[in-house]
Amino acid sequence: MSHGGGVLDHAARAMAAANRAVMAASMLALVAAALVLTGSVVLRYFLKIPTDWQDEAAVFLLVGLTFMCGACVQAGRGHVGIQAVAGLLPPALNRLRLLLCDIASAGFCGFFAWKSWTLWWEAVEEGQTSSSSWAPPLWIPYSLMAVGMTLLAAQIVLQALAACRGGRLRAEP
Repeated sequence: MSHGGGVLDHAARAMAAANRAVMAASMLALVAAALVLTGSVVLRYFLKIPTDWQDEAAVFLLVGLTFMCGACVQAGRGHVGIQAVAGLLPPALNRLRLLLCDIASAGFCGFFAWKSWTLWWEAVEEGQTSSSSWAPPLWIPYSLMAVGMTLLAAQIVLQALAACRGGRLRAEP
C-alpha cells in the first residue's frame, strides 16, 4: 500500500526480505542438486565407485526449493492462471473473483501448511528416516514443506488484505 509505515507495509517488507533470502538459498540448492547428480554420474560411470545417497539428496534439495519458492512466485502473481475468465468480467467483478480465489488459496495453503507441520512433528518425535540405506531424517523435507507452505499462505493473505484495502503491496514486484 502507499500509506506510510502501516502494519501491512511492514509485513510486506518482511515477506519481501524473506522471499529474497529464500530465493538465494534456493538458487544454491539447485546448483547443489546439479553438482550432486553430476558428481554421482562421474563417480559411478567413470570411476566405478557406487553411490547410494545422491538421488535422495537431490530430491530433498529439489522438493525443498520447490516448496520454499512458492511465496516468491506468488508475490509476482507468477502462478498459472486462467485469463479467459478475467477478460470476460468487468474490472470490479474480476477483482472480487481474484479476492475469492486468494481466500480459497490461502485456506488450502494454510491447511497444507498445518498438515506439513504435523508431519514434521511426527517425524521429529518418532525419529522417522527414509527407507534408503542412507536413511536421512524425514523432518528435513517435512520442515521445508511446512515452512514453504506457511510462507505461501502468508503471502496470499497479505495480498488479499492489500486488495481489501484497495491496492497492492508496496513490496510486490
